[in-house]
Amino acid sequence: MENENTETSPLKNSNHDTEEWVSSSSDPVKEDETTTKESSLEGDEQSQASGENELKEDEEVNAHTKEIERLQKEKDDLYDRMLRIQAEYDNFKKRSEKEKIFERKYKSQDLATELLPVIDNFKRALQVEPTEETKSMLEGLSMIYEQLNEALQSQGVEEIEAEGNQFDPNLHHAVMQVEDGDKDSNIIIEELQKGYILNDRVIRPAMVKVNK
Repeated sequence: MENENTETSPLKNSNHDTEEWVSSSSDPVKEDETTTKESSLEGDEQSQASGENELKEDEEVNAHTKEIERLQKEKDDLYDRMLRIQAEYDNFKKRSEKEKIFERKYKSQDLATELLPVIDNFKRALQVEPTEETKSMLEGLSMIYEQLNEALQSQGVEEIEAEGNQFDPNLHHAVMQVEDGDKDSNIIIEELQKGYILNDRVIRPAMVKVNK
């Protein structure tokens, strides 16, 4: 009985060793599978991280692009505004210069208009036939009359030529018409009141008698 037990014991040991060998021989496969899974997970994580980095970079690029576009638009708006301000300033300068020239050119108009009736009265007074008693007075009036005319001329005021000239509605005011066969039509026969012009502006047209 003891011999039988001794003989069967090696067989059992052999089976046990076989199971251990099988068990130990299967471990490298599992380790490879585990390593492969870990490598795959690591690859997925790296790919996801790379994708997130690229998305972040794209977002940053888009943000920078929008900022550049905003700054460019702001710059263009400021430039356009500067051009408008410059144009307005240039127009203001031109307008101011024209106003100054206009003011200098016609600054004497009000004074000249006020003096013209005085000039007319002096002229009528000088048409009086002089006598021994009025001779010296008329000479004084004549001197004053000449001084007034010189003062007006120094300010650009000039008499409008009338008698013997062609009638011009821009310079003359016809108050009478006559028929004179010896004169051409539309010729001024007589000047009834002297007209005056300040530079290129008529401040009073000449009152005239015109031939039909």
